[in-house]
Amino acid sequence: MLKDINWSEDRAYFTFDDNVPTQFYIDCLSNSKTFDLLLGYFSSAAINVLSLGFATFLSSGGTMRIIINNVLSEEDKNAIKRGEEKNINKDLIDLSDIENLKQRLNEYGVHFFECLSWLIANNKIQIKIIRPKSGRGISHYKDGIFSDGENSIGFNGSCNFTAYGLLENLESIQCFLSWENGRSNKMINSLKNRIDTIFSESSSYVEYLDVNEVIIAIKNEFGNKNINELIIKEKELIKKKAELLNNVNLNASIKKVNENLEMLEQQPRFPFSEGPRPYQIEAYKNWVKNDRKGLFAMATGTGKTITALNCLLEEFRKNKNYYAIILVPSKALLEQWINEVEQFNFSNLIVIGGGYDGMKYIPNYVSNFKAGLRKNGIIISTYASFSSDRFIRYFSKIQDNFILIADEAHNMGANQIKDIISVLTIPKRIGLSATPNRKYDPDGTDAICDFFNDQPPFCYSFGMRRAMKEGRLTDYFYYPKIVNLEEDEKEDYIELSNKLLKFFDFEQGKFKDSPIVESLLLRRKTIIHQARRKISAYKGILKELDRKDKLRYVFTYVPVGSSREEEVSSEDDANKFVYQYLRAAQEVKPNLRASTYTSETEERNNKLRGFSEGKIDMLLAMKMLDEGVDIPRTEVGIFASSTGNPREYIQRRGRLLRNHVDKKFAYIYDMIVAPVASHDNENLYRIERNMVKNELIRVAYFASLSMNFYDSKDALQDICDRYELDLDMIINTLEND
Repeated sequence: MLKDINWSEDRAYFTFDDNVPTQFYIDCLSNSKTFDLLLGYFSSAAINVLSLGFATFLSSGGTMRIIINNVLSEEDKNAIKRGEEKNINKDLIDLSDIENLKQRLNEYGVHFFECLSWLIANNKIQIKIIRPKSGRGISHYKDGIFSDGENSIGFNGSCNFTAYGLLENLESIQCFLSWENGRSNKMINSLKNRIDTIFSESSSYVEYLDVNEVIIAIKNEFGNKNINELIIKEKELIKKKAELLNNVNLNASIKKVNENLEMLEQQPRFPFSEGPRPYQIEAYKNWVKNDRKGLFAMATGTGKTITALNCLLEEFRKNKNYYAIILVPSKALLEQWINEVEQFNFSNLIVIGGGYDGMKYIPNYVSNFKAGLRKNGIIISTYASFSSDRFIRYFSKIQDNFILIADEAHNMGANQIKDIISVLTIPKRIGLSATPNRKYDPDGTDAICDFFNDQPPFCYSFGMRRAMKEGRLTDYFYYPKIVNLEEDEKEDYIELSNKLLKFFDFEQGKFKDSPIVESLLLRRKTIIHQARRKISAYKGILKELDRKDKLRYVFTYVPVGSSREEEVSSEDDANKFVYQYLRAAQEVKPNLRASTYTSETEERNNKLRGFSEGKIDMLLAMKMLDEGVDIPRTEVGIFASSTGNPREYIQRRGRLLRNHVDKKFAYIYDMIVAPVASHDNENLYRIERNMVKNELIRVAYFASLSMNFYDSKDALQDICDRYELDLDMIINTLEND
């Protein structure tokens, strides 16, 4: 902070004095969030001279506004022009990589000017070029303001913001500190108003110029000293910067800045230079308002992980420490969170479950924590490991100091976890899920909402429709494919349905609770789930994709289990549906690079990498792609596995819709099995109609946001007519829920 600087006693800085202008700038830059300059002559070489201070300033999120006159070096003019035209690679600079930023600013060649263009293009440095409205003379100001958000420093003097002004000339700067007296405050406010007026282009005495109107400075051997200041070569600059190091006070400032930079490099920070998105900031504010508890109901692909970690980062900035526990349901998500946490530069990770042995560190960590040796740290655990008696016994002793982040928080409604969370006292809680509500489990949903002190529409919601509208997710085409049962499947289906009739409560509109009902429903569901004509429908989809040259970057979700009803051994893989579908794909296109992705798959990460790099055309899975798999390159999804569970189909769609630079649209092919319409048995027809309606809820959800809604609606018209269902009404019901 600015108050922490060891200021010159008389608030003045003179070249070749104990306190020099360069020291003033480096101290202020290293302790500020904003820097406004009202100038005459400007040379980016001054930024190079102050590279250490600027690296600290920019990596801490600092922004700069500069008002300059219309005379520049050719290099500066071109750099400004490229920046204003945004003619620069947006990924060129990572402001969180402090060492790289410092190196770029410290050299005075191509990389430096690229860096300057990038900073202008990304609004880290904003520039206005002016001259007097009369058309005579030039802007010749030498004033500025530094601010840390609480206090400000105003200054003026003789020093141009050029390398010569800082290194060669006899110059002076006088500064005034906002907290010292009323006069200083008035001077700062007056200067700020003047800068704001000019920068907003509302000044009556200033003419605003385009960069193309800038005069290029040319070395003048006999005349203008100021013009000559704008032109300096790299070797000369290096020599003059080295001479500065003879100043004791400046050396002390540089040493302090380097120490601060080392600390800054070790601190948590947001991983992207543009900072959190507005909706991520809003999510944090809502969470704070809700007593730092709440559910983030965010569509898959909208950045739930980063949103939650930004909350942890903001809490660290307030409290100067972080203690967190992150819960995940799978090993794949465990790996994903480790990567994300490291990108935020959080350290001291203890990972438990999924093959990690972090539990052995917990007793010592808890013991030290209770003794007052509170080292920042994050525990990342699977739900299974978290719910173990041993872990809870230790963690309960320190939980009151932690923030809990529960990914796929709907898992917390499961009986084993539900019992544990009922006795937890963790004060700060974030639950993440695209689908917080547990269908068919209202008690589990209530337990989740109670634990997170939240109710629909939840602490923060970011739905699929909004995500697509704002370009956070890719637009998609939806192709429903109706699949009919074979004759023997129809007979089995009708037989089971007739047996189920005896257990249906028509007044309540549901089946009676009975183990027999559960068994019959499961057998009937299996017929639909594993309908044999799905294979031929699958082949038809693949042929269509091949004709369109789209048979790559494909996920296929296949039914679980084997084609035989009896139990099979683990070696009897040949009958598992995933392998039947793999064979079917290879029959359609023998040279297709297709692979399975199951719990038995070895080196799953390598397969995912191969898929994302285009070395594998298709992955076939049962449930392994539901949670924790993040491959934005996925372009086509084939759903041969019907699921009435909203969580599964919402997550599966979300996997496909993640943005990728090479993906314009996503394509979803969805198999819908049509059972037998039993018009001759009214009661049986009502049951079947209800089942089809539940299936169409998923279909309507997909179709309603697709690019080809009316085409997909036409494809479903026959089955809707068969069961007297209105797809539009189903969609309206979904939108009003």
